[in-house]
Amino acid sequence: MHLFWRRMQQSRISSFFKPSTTSSSLDRRRKDGGEAESKASASRILNKKRSYAQYHLELGQSDFLLRSCSVCGMMYACGDESDEKFHRDFHKKYYEGIQFKGWRDERVVSRSSGDDYRILLVVDGDPPSHRRKVKEVLEIMEKELGFSDAQLLNKQCKVYLFISSYRVVGCLVAESIRMGHRVIENSASRKHTDHNNTNSDKMHQNLERKGPILQFGGISFKREVIKRSDGKNKASIDECETGAVLCEEESVPALCGFRGIWIVPSQRRKRIASRLLDAARQSFSPGRILEHSQCAFSPPTSSGRALASRYCSGTAYLIYREEDV
Repeated sequence: MHLFWRRMQQSRISSFFKPSTTSSSLDRRRKDGGEAESKASASRILNKKRSYAQYHLELGQSDFLLRSCSVCGMMYACGDESDEKFHRDFHKKYYEGIQFKGWRDERVVSRSSGDDYRILLVVDGDPPSHRRKVKEVLEIMEKELGFSDAQLLNKQCKVYLFISSYRVVGCLVAESIRMGHRVIENSASRKHTDHNNTNSDKMHQNLERKGPILQFGGISFKREVIKRSDGKNKASIDECETGAVLCEEESVPALCGFRGIWIVPSQRRKRIASRLLDAARQSFSPGRILEHSQCAFSPPTSSGRALASRYCSGTAYLIYREEDV
């Protein structure tokens, strides 16, 4: 049996594989398209104005990102336009006073003859516009006096605002109290002053024992003793002002407590604080003027202590505590 092979025309083996879109070609096309798109986007970015931002690591460096104002004490970011504007506004309020255009119904308790100033009284229950202005003043006042937020004012307090040149330049917060304690002199500071004076006298006596004339050969020098007690006395006064406040244990009756008083730095040393205290004594209790001995101060700072001493003409002023209210 013979097998005959019939030769047939056959195509190449490559014809059995139909051309198709493979994954590799798709990847290649996507890659090529992505590169083209990235080049186009890069060219668009290059045509635009570039912006850069500088980042820093804050590791507790002093005065690194924030700067502290030596006048108002506010911390702000130097170079930040919005932060610097906020600091300028706060600085002006703190140093020159808070702007005040006036109210329609003002409770004026004191006024100068030439309308240079007026003192307004604000109590709980007054219109919201009055209380908002008081809140704005107290936000600065509390930071200056070291009070926590909303700690200085309560519903029983009366607020006195000193208005001058359309600005609030002073504020006094007063409250009703039942008793106070007389301040006594700081004996430790007095002993320190006496000790300094004794040492100065001893030094002066030793210099005098050696004689007023020094002679070297045929040349004579006259010794002149110069007392330098002013600086020592000033140091003693400063130490006394910053020392502890000592009060008598026995309490005395009192009616008005000065909880806090604040004057803007640009208007200090102009008797504004004394005028506020006078206005409070004259209007705190309707129909009567309180004596100095019927008013007391909250535990004061060194500046407040000096004010209380001057206002009471050097007599023993009163201090009250929270439990005396």
